[in-house]
Amino acid sequence: ESLHPAAADTAISEVVVPAEKPLASGSDDTTVRLWDAATGQLVRTLAGHTHWVRSVALAPDGQLLASGSDDTTIRLWDVATGQLVRTLEGHTAGVKSVAFSPDGRLLASGSADKTVRLWNTTTGELVRTLAGHTHWVRSVAFAPDGRLLGSGSWDDTVRLWDVQNGQCLRTLEGHTRSVDSVTFSPDGRLLASGSWDKTVRLWDAATGRLVRTLEGHTAGVGSVAFSPDGRLLASRSDDTTIRLWDVQNGQLVRTLEGHTAGVKSVAFSPDGRLLASGGWDTTVRLWDATTGQLVRTLKGHTDSVFSVAFSPDGRLLASGSLDNTVRLWGIAPWSQR
Repeated sequence: ESLHPAAADTAISEVVVPAEKPLASGSDDTTVRLWDAATGQLVRTLAGHTHWVRSVALAPDGQLLASGSDDTTIRLWDVATGQLVRTLEGHTAGVKSVAFSPDGRLLASGSADKTVRLWNTTTGELVRTLAGHTHWVRSVAFAPDGRLLGSGSWDDTVRLWDVQNGQCLRTLEGHTRSVDSVTFSPDGRLLASGSWDKTVRLWDAATGRLVRTLEGHTAGVGSVAFSPDGRLLASRSDDTTIRLWDVQNGQLVRTLEGHTAGVKSVAFSPDGRLLASGGWDTTVRLWDATTGQLVRTLKGHTDSVFSVAFSPDGRLLASGSLDNTVRLWGIAPWSQR
């Protein structure tokens, strides 16, 4: 896959921000950092990984933080103390994605060793290894009820797994290039996948049937996000645009233009009124999700913005950048207009 030149040197992957909990960021300086979401102050730096930290995720109760790294390990940290709880070893290549189950009892990890692994978050024991992909596993996501796990891979497929027994229920084929992102709709009925074949595909999560293919982007599609009510799907692309799609009929609702380089991440605010985007042009942009109008451009980062995430109360927006920083922005006055 072709990557921006800067990506070979620096990377911040996923940002997760539970309400009234610290913000976690992963960086290529091999550390995980915890930030106070109210003040923006650095709470602590979690050191121990020996290579890039590709993905971080906070447990639903906010007590544990998981970090996945290209050093092939996953580390579980106590958020309150910053102490390392345990190191999960077993992957034989870099860990690209981590995700907690909705009840927090399991952690899923996707790796360049082509496997998905499920771990017991209490004991750290490997529950099972899910094998079947033939290339890197780039994204993992639990369904809202925790029964299904979706994985997207650079083998061009999406797989749906039974979390209880580890069986691959089905392989979703149709993409013609790498799948970079998977996400479930809020009601768990649909799975969306974004691919470097320039398409977004919507699948029936229960049957694996392809519901529709959303076409229009002129470059690879990475991040995809459902609106909180599940009616809209946002897709970002290296073609510099964001597209909003009607989930019910697959029609393009509108195209958001304004970024001057590829868009790397999109996220809806919890109330669905705002859409945030970050891109190669070093900016974060806020859009009115109803009208598609640009509300504001947030400047401050000095390199590409790779990740954006709202706090659950919608008052803060976190952005992670290739400038090795995470920034917190106050959003409430705009979203309440």
